[in-house]
This record gives sequence, C-alpha cells and structure tokens, in this order.
Amino acid sequence: MNWKHLAVSLFGGDHGLHGIDQDGDFLHGTVVFDGMMLTVIGTTGHAPIGVNLALRQARAVLDTIVQHPGRAILLLIDTQGQQLRRRDELLGINRAMAHLGMCIDLARRRGHRVIGLVYDQALSGGFITSGLIADACYALPQAEIRVMRLPAMARITKLAPELLEELSHHNPVFAPGVENYWAMGGVREIWTGDLAVALRQALGDASRDDQRATDGASRGGRRMAASVVQRVLDAA
Repeated sequence: MNWKHLAVSLFGGDHGLHGIDQDGDFLHGTVVFDGMMLTVIGTTGHAPIGVNLALRQARAVLDTIVQHPGRAILLLIDTQGQQLRRRDELLGINRAMAHLGMCIDLARRRGHRVIGLVYDQALSGGFITSGLIADACYALPQAEIRVMRLPAMARITKLAPELLEELSHHNPVFAPGVENYWAMGGVREIWTGDLAVALRQALGDASRDDQRATDGASRGGRRMAASVVQRVLDAA
C-alpha cells in the first residue's frame, strides 16, 4: 500500500498527509489521533536501510523521547533490509542498526507506547531492528514479511533446498508471509477492515509485556520458545 493512502486510512482526510513528511525514503512527522499527538517514523519505497537512514530514524526516536516524554510512536515499515553497499559496511551498518534498535528499546523503557506496522514489505535486519523491537508489531494482509529466502537459507545451513521447501509447508519458521509471522508471534494481529479502529485498539492495549513467545506457543508457530524462556528465568 502507498504510504499516503495508508495515512488517509489511519488518520482520515488530508490530515494524515499534512502531518507526515517524506524525504527520500524517510518518513517523519506528527499527527493528532483521537485527540493525542502521535509521532510517526518510517520508511517507504522498499527502502534499503543504510547508515544514514538508520541514524535518521534513531534521531527521530531520541528527539521524541527528549522533547515529548511519553508520546506514542508509530513505526511505518517498508524495507528491503539493510543496505548492501561497501560504504555502509565500512561505516558500520551493523552498529547503526543496533543503535536504532536500542533507541526504540529506550523509548519503550521511558514509557512511550511503540507500535510497528508493516504496510508493504519487511525484510531481514530492517524489520528486526524496528517492528520486532516495538511493544507490538502489526501488519496489513497484503504485506510481505521474511528474513531470508529459502535458497539463501539452503546456502547458509547446507541443507537441501527441497528439504527446506518441504519443511516450509509445515513449519512457519521456514516460510515467509504475514500469516506465518502471525503464527510465530512476530506479528500480534493482522489488520483488516477499519485501520483507524485497529490503531486505536493497539494504542489502547495496556500490556507492556512482550507476548511474542507466548503468542507463538498458543498459535502453534513456535511451540518451545515460551517454555524455554520460562526455564531460563526460573533458573536465574
């Protein structure tokens, strides 16, 4: 979905467009939603997340923490993952993306409600350091989510592509797609119908706990994660 159409669906009329600015692949702005101010930070155009884009998003998060304590943050996610360029590798893309994730985590710890919404594409590190660190991540049904394609997974794991393809039919860990990430708990809910209502419910969710592991267990996508986490906590 085009981010401008999404803004209209979420915030109504032209209001959403007036509050959000696009600078290249970077989205940033402030909108009024249900009478409260909401910081919007995101990417568009299947953006590759390089050092500059990661740091711009991190700066926007930090500015919200300093200038607007407690204000909710909405992350709009459309990315093809990290920028695969020598320049970004030399500048430390791994550290820039880790910094972005740490800023989002800091916002959560400072009492900001942070919501991620995959509205188009979410791949690999660009998703891991944004939507998967938010309090909760949601997705539109037509969105595409994956961390690694099966051919690449086969090269890394040295397993036969045919075996991975067979496993993907029965285990969501090996398969891309919004429904599979919902089954694993990475996506809390898939938004259909009135998007403004869905956002209102997400912002009103009082839960601050990370439910990904428990959701994955109850939905059958990750059966062991929650119990292993609990065993580690009990042994601490």
